[in-house]
Amino acid sequence: MNKDKLTKILGEEPVSMSSVGGGCIADSQVISTRAGQKYFLKQGFSNGLFEKEAHGLEELARSNAIRVPKVMFSGEDFLILEHIESGIKRTDFFMEFGRRLALVHQQSAKGFGFFEDNFIGSTPQKNIVSGEEENNWPLFYWNKRILYQFRLAEKNGYADATLASLIAKLESVLEKILKESEEPPALLHGDLWGGNYMIDETGNPVLIDPAVYYGHREADLAMTKLFGGFSADLYRAYEEAYPLKPGASKREPAYLLYHVLNHLNLFGSSYYGQAIQLLRQLTKA
Repeated sequence: MNKDKLTKILGEEPVSMSSVGGGCIADSQVISTRAGQKYFLKQGFSNGLFEKEAHGLEELARSNAIRVPKVMFSGEDFLILEHIESGIKRTDFFMEFGRRLALVHQQSAKGFGFFEDNFIGSTPQKNIVSGEEENNWPLFYWNKRILYQFRLAEKNGYADATLASLIAKLESVLEKILKESEEPPALLHGDLWGGNYMIDETGNPVLIDPAVYYGHREADLAMTKLFGGFSADLYRAYEEAYPLKPGASKREPAYLLYHVLNHLNLFGSSYYGQAIQLLRQLTKA
């Protein structure tokens, strides 16, 4: 984005633009203005990804449970957020994070999904429900998460006979696996790995880069374990604030599978073996 366009959007002149890390997919910069304001600019896609991200941040902000960057301006090909300075973890950082995440998950809606489809990374994420999906979590999760990713894997050339056979077996047992965990839809970050939180200037947690929808809260917690980066204190504080139903650890592979399949589609066959391992664990094959 050029300086003139930024000046028009911000209503003040930028004096510097510094490139920074912005996750796996976005071109991100910190903008400083002549008036002394700082903003965080994300750009690099023109498919509405950033508008969807803005809506997700606004949904999380409405929970008043945890800090997220304030959306300042958004468009089809850009997102401008408040700039949050990075700080140092408080000694009780993960305990506080766990308590605040529990509060996020206590925000509910009338049904699963979201008012719009959005993205997880650069992959489309299907949230608009039809028929029974709104009130049937296993059906929603199968159709909108696992089956959708499998169809993408077929299209991308990663779905061999072994993967197809195990996916078919999973369809027959998924409802049984998930049935013990019926709960109202919970507000989810949707992509909660270690790169999608930061520490603000006061040492508190901030959620960034969401793939928001209303689903089962165990799905968010499972994602935190895919790559690590979260202390045991988070899970302990979460359980104290909002205990999970028995058997959550047995359901965890089902929720990890969605993200592993997504990584297979995004980054290639290095994730194939992990997907097969999870499927065999779930289907006992």
